Amino acid sequence: MADYSREEYLICVLARMLTGLNAVAVGTASPIPGCAALLVQAESEGRTRAMILGSAVHNAFNDGGAELHDRAAQGRIDAFFLGGGQIDGEANINLVGIGDYPQSKVRFPGSFGSAFLYFMIPRVILFREEHSRRVFVPKVDFISAPGWSPDGVYRRGGPYALVTSLCVFLFDRTRHRFRLDSLHPGHSLEEVRDNTGFDFDCPESVGNAPPPEPARIALIRTRVAREIAEVYPQFAKTRLKRAATPS
Repeated sequence: MADYSREEYLICVLARMLTGLNAVAVGTASPIPGCAALLVQAESEGRTRAMILGSAVHNAFNDGGAELHDRAAQGRIDAFFLGGGQIDGEANINLVGIGDYPQSKVRFPGSFGSAFLYFMIPRVILFREEHSRRVFVPKVDFISAPGWSPDGVYRRGGPYALVTSLCVFLFDRTRHRFRLDSLHPGHSLEEVRDNTGFDFDCPESVGNAPPPEPARIALIRTRVAREIAEVYPQFAKTRLKRAATPS
């Protein structure tokens, strides 16, 4: 039996994508990405800076979301996380609703500045724990932020990867498609195909991402758990229970 939780595994998967970057911003309702950013900040001894909206301690923004957008425009944010009520195979995301807009049958929170950040931040990681056909659709009902842009459109940012509860996809910005990169332990290619509504590229052999390193697990269960509890106390108490409880 693995000596790490699913949450710890996902945190480490995301952290590997952030290692070596200077500035990582994390929006709201993002405890697992927040933990990954804090983990890399701890490992780098501050060379990577985690900026988490809603935090009084790990937040360099004096003007909240407005400053996040300003820094992104200035090229001062290296990575960010986005999700979506729907995501399709071209990495388009829908944060508005299901059905024909504006008569959407189901409404999502809204696009906010997702399109701008998708264009401006070089490494955008799509993160959605639920891996199902209702989320990963052939074509989104509404494009809040496009995964790619035609030639001649200025765009320095875009999707880097899609991380779910089942696997990791990397995005091919030339072909505008996802490619399956790794499976999480205990899950299969057949399961991914059955639960994904869009087509994706796949190598002949797909393995698992490396397991979490012991040093990273130790940091998650101590420093990271304490720090993320400032913003997400319920998450730290329930889904990081082992980390938040002293041994």
